[in-house]
Amino acid sequence: MISRRGHGRRRFAIAGAASVLAWALTACGGGASVPAQRPAPPQTPTPTHLGAFTSPPWTFSTSSYWIEGPTGLILIDSQFTPSEAEKFLAKAEAETHKKAVLAIILHANPDKFNGTGVFQKRGIKVVTSSQVRALIPEVFKIRTAAFGERYAPDWPTETPMPESFGSESTTLEAGGVNVRAHVMGAGCGEAHVVVEWEKSVFVGDLVAQANHSWLEIGKTDEWLERLKEIDALKPRLVHPGRGTPGGPELISKEMKYLNDVIRMVGEERPTMPIPAGALDRVATKIVALYPDYGFAVFLNIGLPAEWQRQAKLTRKT
Repeated sequence: MISRRGHGRRRFAIAGAASVLAWALTACGGGASVPAQRPAPPQTPTPTHLGAFTSPPWTFSTSSYWIEGPTGLILIDSQFTPSEAEKFLAKAEAETHKKAVLAIILHANPDKFNGTGVFQKRGIKVVTSSQVRALIPEVFKIRTAAFGERYAPDWPTETPMPESFGSESTTLEAGGVNVRAHVMGAGCGEAHVVVEWEKSVFVGDLVAQANHSWLEIGKTDEWLERLKEIDALKPRLVHPGRGTPGGPELISKEMKYLNDVIRMVGEERPTMPIPAGALDRVATKIVALYPDYGFAVFLNIGLPAEWQRQAKLTRKT
């Protein structure tokens, strides 16, 4: 029963959103064009009643998780393609010998929500906040235009729609285990859910361990506030949406990364229109500072957004 209670030399051509997304597809398509991934660092020991599934680079090395309760599983996120959702579910149920009964979507990006229909067809209840749910139709439309043809037929034919657990933070119960779903504001997306269970937090792409972050919406200032909110929960384990889990130092590392991006863009004294070559210079500096981070291609859609954010602040002053 389920109840609710209260990412040699790289070339960084900055382009429009559609062409950047197309480049991202090429970069993640396999072979030498896939950004080199950092060898996994030693992991903080994870309780045996937690498990993880990580997709290949073709589907952006996306991490999803399960929490094992006495009578069933709670899944965290649903993977980028239906086939990866099937593999995630099969692994979780095979390793635990228990059925998944609830899935929680952390934010509105297809690597989090695209497997929703796979789970629902198996009778698994899939939920998210009303804020995240409201964003999914438009995000799915945009991402389908960019990714759908490339991944077809391994792409949802209908908009994935989780149910809403409401607009406020709440406790969710399933499989004999309780988790706290914290409703949070903008960061890498316009709205987020962070799941807390005992001393573990599941934060989605608000933390990208050893990978470049998805800065598309240009709200790094608000993102830093989300990280402070997560840190205030005093977690022992942090489970990112990309990269290996670790301790609370992952939060500090993400804050440093974001502040470095903000600083390096700011050093260019942003104005609009963006001067030729400016973003290439910034991207080169970031990659030099974080040489082992995966998915540097994400910078090509993120840096223009951060530039625009700072340029807007400059105009206001």
